[in-house]
Amino acid sequence: MAEYTTDNNWVQIAGTVDSDLTFSHEMYGEGFYNFFIAVPRLSDYIDRLPVTVSERLIGDIDLSLGTKVYIGGQLRSYNKLIDGANRLVLTIFVREITNNVEGIKNPNQIYLNGFVCKTPVYRITPFKREIADLLIAVNRSYNKSDYIPNIAWGRNARYCQNISVGDNIKIWGRIQSRQYQKKLPSGEIEERTAYEVSISKMEVVKADQNKEK
Repeated sequence: MAEYTTDNNWVQIAGTVDSDLTFSHEMYGEGFYNFFIAVPRLSDYIDRLPVTVSERLIGDIDLSLGTKVYIGGQLRSYNKLIDGANRLVLTIFVREITNNVEGIKNPNQIYLNGFVCKTPVYRITPFKREIADLLIAVNRSYNKSDYIPNIAWGRNARYCQNISVGDNIKIWGRIQSRQYQKKLPSGEIEERTAYEVSISKMEVVKADQNKEK
């Protein structure tokens, strides 16, 4: 992935359109639409990721089912009231979109520069895999922030044990979808999908580095 020092939230995704376009909301007279993009991993697993795009960017772009598409943008979060409870919802917010996917070697890349807002949770799975969960806040314009869950593995997971709330951290990785089961108060089991950043590289930004910028 290229290093972007002028943007603290950068996403590049290439895949196929995996749902119909649905209206999301309107802001200042501009309509926004949602759809899902299917992005393959090397393991042949398909990440089905949510996308939000402005009607002004769609133009002549073909967004019919199965069509290949490239997206450049940001991973954003917002709170949504679902079944009486607030949930953190993630979406890829489009800044650039095209049907030309030629030359894209890595179809799923993300770079984040944010601040740790919860103590990382390190654990070892029954299969002896080391995992750490990390939630970071990434600043956005107009005094807003995106709260983005991350997951680290192996050496990166162990490194997370040395990270504290408030630390400035840079992350490189990919966006992934993950199925899980949620037990409801009624006792029923509901299938849900979580979205998170799978970390491939991470770096804590020291105070003196910030001063140099």
